[in-house]
Amino acid sequence: MGNVTSVAPTNEEAAEAWNGVLFDRFVEYRHLVAGGLGAHGEEAMRGDPPAAGDRVLDIGCGFGETTRRLAELVGPEGSVLGFDVAERFVEMAREEAAGVANAEFASGDLQVTEFEREFDYAFSRMGTMFFANPVPAMRNVREALVPGGRLCMVVWRRKLENEWVRRSEEVVERFVEEPEESDEPTCGPGPFSMGDADVTSQILLGAGFERVALRRSDLPLQLGRDLEEAVAFATALGPAGEVIRLAGEEAERIRPEIEAALREALAEFEGPDGVWAPASTWIVTATVPERG
Repeated sequence: MGNVTSVAPTNEEAAEAWNGVLFDRFVEYRHLVAGGLGAHGEEAMRGDPPAAGDRVLDIGCGFGETTRRLAELVGPEGSVLGFDVAERFVEMAREEAAGVANAEFASGDLQVTEFEREFDYAFSRMGTMFFANPVPAMRNVREALVPGGRLCMVVWRRKLENEWVRRSEEVVERFVEEPEESDEPTCGPGPFSMGDADVTSQILLGAGFERVALRRSDLPLQLGRDLEEAVAFATALGPAGEVIRLAGEEAERIRPEIEAALREALAEFEGPDGVWAPASTWIVTATVPERG
């Protein structure tokens, strides 16, 4: 399966954001993002791994680290398709996975993609939270899985449970408000759209999954190697960074004040090995009903 570029109209803005400014910022802070999210992904794979020989779909594969890890777990008899709405992520993932014989990549929108193959296991590390219409997207995942197939995904718990992001956003919102309208593309519903356990369960049940279960995972997230990098990270990515980006010139005018307040707010998280803050995710598992 090669590149698939069709995107549902409701997801066009998010696709533009992920292919543009968000891709650039994720590249810049990849050492933090990959490390922090990687720990949560590894915890999910440890508790509910694919089986050797499984055919795997990696949803929202990003740079492809999870795709390559899943390829290791399923072994040479298995295969993994890394899938992402952002072509630039897919291009980089494909380059970095050169030589991994059982991994391939494609870009497209899960809301409108019909896969030409079946999968035994679907995985996602923070890749399912940005769908404008999550039930149709997850229904497509369910339809791509064989009867009895398994889903394992990692999503952020509520913002209230994630001090690493909540504190920065509260600081920024003391200075600027996110405009109601902006010409800048946004990432869709946002990273905490599946933070409520009941809402996420209903999405998956509505998409036709069964035996939905959520397991809490609390692992610290590194915000920076030092306080200056943590402030730069907070103003570039996450809800605080989004508010600053969308506020535009108004935020840039008072950026020194915002950064000084962030420095003060994040200082308590600084230690000898960098700036680390509490982070909390759901590891969500579900299965496709058996026929019969």
